[in-house]
Amino acid sequence: MKLCQDWQKGEGVSRKMSQRVIPSERILMGPGPSNVDPRVLRALAAPVMGHLDPDFLAIMEDTMGLLRMVFGTKNQLTMPMSGTGSAGMETVLVNFVEPGDRVVVAVCGLFGERMVDILERVGAEVSRVEAPWGRAVDPEDIRRVAKERAPVKAICVVHAETSTGVRQDLEPVAAVAREVDALLIVDCVTSLGGMPVNVDEVGVDVAYSGSQKCLSCPPGLAPVTANDRALELLDRRRGKVPSWYLDLTMIRRYWGQERFYHHTAPVNMIYALREAVYLIVQEGLQNVYQRHARNMAALVAGLEALGVGDFLPPEGQRLASLAVIKVPEGVDELAVRRFLLREFSLEIAGGLGPLKGKVWRIGLMGYNSKPRNVILLLSALAAALRQQGVKVDLEASLAAALKVLSS
Repeated sequence: MKLCQDWQKGEGVSRKMSQRVIPSERILMGPGPSNVDPRVLRALAAPVMGHLDPDFLAIMEDTMGLLRMVFGTKNQLTMPMSGTGSAGMETVLVNFVEPGDRVVVAVCGLFGERMVDILERVGAEVSRVEAPWGRAVDPEDIRRVAKERAPVKAICVVHAETSTGVRQDLEPVAAVAREVDALLIVDCVTSLGGMPVNVDEVGVDVAYSGSQKCLSCPPGLAPVTANDRALELLDRRRGKVPSWYLDLTMIRRYWGQERFYHHTAPVNMIYALREAVYLIVQEGLQNVYQRHARNMAALVAGLEALGVGDFLPPEGQRLASLAVIKVPEGVDELAVRRFLLREFSLEIAGGLGPLKGKVWRIGLMGYNSKPRNVILLLSALAAALRQQGVKVDLEASLAAALKVLSS
C-alpha cells in the first residue's frame, strides 16, 4: 500500500493537505473477500441517489428478485441487510429466537461457535451437537438431541463452514427439523452463489449470507431470506427484537411495499450487489456451480500431485469454493503465505482457533473461480515450498490440473 502525500504551501510553510491510500492489487484466494468483476466496481462508482428515490426503489426490487433466484426461493422477505455476513447471522438469530427458546446448534467450526455465542447472548437455551473440526455433524446426533430437548424452536447449521472447508448436507437436517416442528436456520455465507442452496426445495425456513464470497461483491451486505412460517413466528414474538438496527419487523416495511423509512440504505453497495447477482444469473446458476466444481477438482488434483493434498475434510464433505489442506510437516506455513503475498501478490489464509498454524485455506470463490488462478496458485505454492527446501514436482502438478480442466 502506498500513501501518496499532497502538499500545499501556505504563507511560506509546507502543510500536508491530504493522504491518498492506494491499495495494492491482490489476487484474493483466501476464504473471502474475493475479487470482483470490473462491472461490479463500475456499479459501485455510479452516482449516489437518495434511498427513497423512485429509481433506487426500482433497483431494490431488482436486487430482491435476483437474490430470490440465487437462494432458490419465492420468499417475499428476501433482501440484503446493511452489514457483513456476521450481521446477517445476528439479524436472523435476534429476530427469530427469544429468551428461553430451546435451540439446537450443529457445531463443527468457528461459525457454529459464533451462532452459539449470539444465541446465548439472546438468552436462548442452547444445545450443541458437535463434530471434530474438519467433519460434518451427524444428522442422527442432531435428531437425538432435538427430540431429547423437545419442544425445540430452531435447529441451526452452517452449510459451508469457512473455518474448516466442511460441507454440511442440508436435506437430512431439514428432515429432522420437520420431524420436531422446528425452524431450520442456515448459514450459507460461503455457499451462496458457489453451490446450490435451494431454500424452498430443501425446506430451509431462514437463511443468511454475505456479499463478499461467492457473490463476488465487496464486503458490507448480508442477504437474508425467511419464509411465511418464520414470519408468522416473528409476528408473534413475546417481546421486541433486542436490536433496533437489525429489527426485521421494521426493516421489512422499508423493503416491502410501504417503503417506510428505517435507516439510510448503503445505496452504492446495493448497486454493486445487484450487478454481482445479475452476473451470476446471466451466466446461469448451473453453469456457475459446474464452474466452481470443475476448478476445485483441478486444484485438488494439482495439489495432490504437488505433494500437499492432505485435506482436512474427507472427500464427500468438501466445498467447491474453499479447500482446506494440512500444512506439510516441517513447513513454515506463515512464511509460505508471506512469500505468496510478497512475490505473487496472492493471498491465501491460515487456520483459525485450534487449526492456527496447521492448515491453509485456499478459496476459489465466484469471480476468482477460474482456471488461470488454479495454475497460478499451484505455480506460486511450488515456488514457496522450494524456497523452504521442499522437493515438489510442478510439472506433474500442472499436468494433473490441466487434465481436469480439459476434460
